[in-house]
Amino acid sequence: MYRNYGNARGRPGVVLAAAAVAQFVVALDMAVVNVALPEIRTALGFAPLDLSWVVHVYALTFGGFLLLGGRACDLYGRRRMFVLGLTVFGLCSLVGGLAQEPWQLVAARAGQGLGAAAAAPAALAMLTTTFAEGPRSVRALGVWSAVNAAGGALGVLAGGLLTEYAGWRWVMLINLPIVAAALALVPAGVPAGASPARGERLDALGAVLATGGVGLLVLGVVRTETLGWGSPVTWAALAAAAVLLGGFAAAESKVAAPLLRLGLLRSRWVAGANVLVFLAAAGQFAAFYFVSLYMQQVLGMGAAATGTAFLPFSLGLVAGTVVATRVTASRTPRVPLVPGALLAAAGLAWFALISPDGSFLTDVLGPSLVTSVGAGLVLAPVAAAATTGVAPREAGMAGGLMNSSRQLGGCIGLAALATVAAHHTGTTAEPTALNDGYALGLAIAAAVFLLAAVVAIGALPRRRAVTSVQRSTDPADNQLEGTPS
Repeated sequence: MYRNYGNARGRPGVVLAAAAVAQFVVALDMAVVNVALPEIRTALGFAPLDLSWVVHVYALTFGGFLLLGGRACDLYGRRRMFVLGLTVFGLCSLVGGLAQEPWQLVAARAGQGLGAAAAAPAALAMLTTTFAEGPRSVRALGVWSAVNAAGGALGVLAGGLLTEYAGWRWVMLINLPIVAAALALVPAGVPAGASPARGERLDALGAVLATGGVGLLVLGVVRTETLGWGSPVTWAALAAAAVLLGGFAAAESKVAAPLLRLGLLRSRWVAGANVLVFLAAAGQFAAFYFVSLYMQQVLGMGAAATGTAFLPFSLGLVAGTVVATRVTASRTPRVPLVPGALLAAAGLAWFALISPDGSFLTDVLGPSLVTSVGAGLVLAPVAAAATTGVAPREAGMAGGLMNSSRQLGGCIGLAALATVAAHHTGTTAEPTALNDGYALGLAIAAAVFLLAAVVAIGALPRRRAVTSVQRSTDPADNQLEGTPS
């Protein structure tokens, strides 16, 4: 049983700041190394086919261990896992910045993913247990969503500027002061964690099945960049992932303390929000990818100029989240989700009109603002939707599930759309052909956001109701974690 001692909520403002800073650096590292890849290849002597692992191994370990990290937060304390995850993330960032061989950088990126898989669900769980459902919770989750979205967009900006003016090592070393800032906030007001409830232990079988299944799924998808979707290796990895994830679902229905309680998915809020965030991440990650390539390979912009060109996108995301947060504070998360998904779809459809003879002002700026505001309207309330009605002791579980959905959506969506665009382009590197492939990918991303709007309309409840997952009969569910006795 969890017991409260003193101020179990800690200082809410400090909790919000710590969670936001941590989520920012986790999101930043999804994109910050992308622009630096050519310089990394030259400096460390990467083979062409191995270079993509600098990006993919982070997604692989991050996505593969999120459910495990989320449940560990509930059992062993959110603050404890938050500090452990950030410490691992920071140390691996230092190792990566000092790397002298390709394997050292890849190993460091894998370690960053492991650290992020512990810190990200802990950060979200800290927010949902510190701020009770209502306007204050919506505002806190809106801030978290804004920095999460801005971290991904600013990663491209930071990567371009650091690569061009400071060197590629700084795309890793830049994490150190950010991690230090988040850790410095912990003793200032983040409440102490709690010891596990008696008799509850980490679901070892579920952890193996979930981590292996999600890891193979991510591995199979990211390798389509070089192997293609028709490769026997791809299908073997996906088939093995399906077997492991099916075994995970069967195992979770039988254990007393599951890694993911399947009953959580009976909530329309939880299930609908996770489908929606999967689709939204697929569209958003693809937009970053194609627009970045369009500016560099078709318009001929440099790394720093490309990064700077994403600044309007970042500002639009923040503006969208501010509006969505205000709307959700008085209405349900469903209200901004539908127009947001439609607006993002419209922006991406506008992006699909890119021209090989275009420019930043005519082909990028306008659709960037429309798409980013729409994405902000979606990303801000979806976190509130995914945690609506969730009992406090399952906050880490819900946070791990939502972050897993986002990671898988981004990974699978990007790999699928990149493959479609590559097949359309063929082997030529001629700007007109590349432009056509990117335009097709952006058009499909627009359709993905349209599907997200359909999910928001059909799956999410019209009213914020107390569901069966909001409060359980166990009194421990209705207490905030405090210092263990």
